[in-house]
Amino acid sequence: MTNKQITYSPIDNSVYVERELADRQQIYSTLKRASDAQQQWCKTTVAERKLICHQMVTEFVENEEQIASEISWMMGRPIQYAKGEVQGMAERARYMIDIAQESLATVTVEPKPGFQRYIKREPLGVVFVVAPWNYPYLTAINVIIPAIMAGNAVVLKHSAQTPLCAEQFFKAFAAANLPKGVFQYLHLSHKDTEWVIKQPDIDYVAFTGSVAGGEMVESASCGRFIGIGLELGGKDPAYVRADADLDYAVETCVDGAFFNSGQSCCGIERIYVAESIFDDFVAKAVSLVNQYQLGRSDDPKTTLGPLVKASAAEFVRGQIEEAVDAGAIPHIDPSDFALDQLGTAYMAPQLLTNVDHSMRVMTEESFGPVVGIMKAKDDEQAIELMNDSEFGLTASVFSSDIDAAVAIGERIETGTFFVNRCDYLDPALAWVGVKNSGRGCTLSGMGYESLTRPKSFHIKAEL
Repeated sequence: MTNKQITYSPIDNSVYVERELADRQQIYSTLKRASDAQQQWCKTTVAERKLICHQMVTEFVENEEQIASEISWMMGRPIQYAKGEVQGMAERARYMIDIAQESLATVTVEPKPGFQRYIKREPLGVVFVVAPWNYPYLTAINVIIPAIMAGNAVVLKHSAQTPLCAEQFFKAFAAANLPKGVFQYLHLSHKDTEWVIKQPDIDYVAFTGSVAGGEMVESASCGRFIGIGLELGGKDPAYVRADADLDYAVETCVDGAFFNSGQSCCGIERIYVAESIFDDFVAKAVSLVNQYQLGRSDDPKTTLGPLVKASAAEFVRGQIEEAVDAGAIPHIDPSDFALDQLGTAYMAPQLLTNVDHSMRVMTEESFGPVVGIMKAKDDEQAIELMNDSEFGLTASVFSSDIDAAVAIGERIETGTFFVNRCDYLDPALAWVGVKNSGRGCTLSGMGYESLTRPKSFHIKAEL
């Protein structure tokens, strides 16, 4: 049995990274260092942590060119967009750093004669972060920065597809003089990832990935009474009302569906359009989708890169074929995209109509460049269709009537509701899913709550 982790690039299926997986002794040593380092780190002030974390972000951004190239080669993001993740990570990290003082502040309660009463927020200990490949920095930073700012130590296990991301984080923290042991990473097998969750040194687990992966985390942590945060699957809907700005809605929905080759946690995976504008919406969407340039992700002209691996493309093709066999109408000719080829990670985008919820493409997470579009006769039907899902990460409504759109949002089973936008995480807002999209919360001041525990002080000052 090999102890080597190999990352194949979706660009040409070549070996891009090889790393030795950590053995049990290395894991023990890493967890021990984290636990020991955290005992000292928690004694630092928030102001001290802030200086180091801001410096880490500065060091990270200075390596933007290399990081962007690595993203492109490891997971297939077109190079012209890869730097966006570096800048997005910096924006998100700096926001969470800057709100830490307020978010972690001692809570004072109403005065009571003869008593002092207040609540402090204390760190949990060692936070284990299991991060995905699709937005390898943005997803990981949601927990890494607030965990460290709160006084925890972090051990990061990054996806086998994007192992260099863990190393880039480590490099930036080291350059910022973060004390040794406060941030570490491990390259782990699935079996050892599960084993780490069961170790007594781990006080919290943050996982982003599949529903099956979330079930593993829940099972492995069962009986340990530790907190877990799970960001899992999605089948995020958009609803375009008859009063929407049609051109804007088409442009935004198409980008939300096909950016990153559809491999976005909160990407648009199903669209419902008012009957009166349905044909116009589809025609405009088809025209826009046909403008994508499918190509190698290291080519500056590429706007649609390969999926992360050939098996992912095969899965999406299977959904499309089943839907077409059941009566769905495809509107994009794959032959117009020269690199589209069976057995590779390159596949043409696809837009389907005459779809319904009996088809997997409308109910099962695709995570690829395909979207189905259905007619909605009114708001009531749109709400019913949007809620007809096992997932609930984000949902979007496009309308010129903001009050009507918000009223719809109040009835949608989702963690984040958008009006006239989609596929975006605002660090000032809580990032949370419902149903099979997960549990727990990251970002905003609320993101600090799961990474700390309240400790109440009840002092009788007068005897």
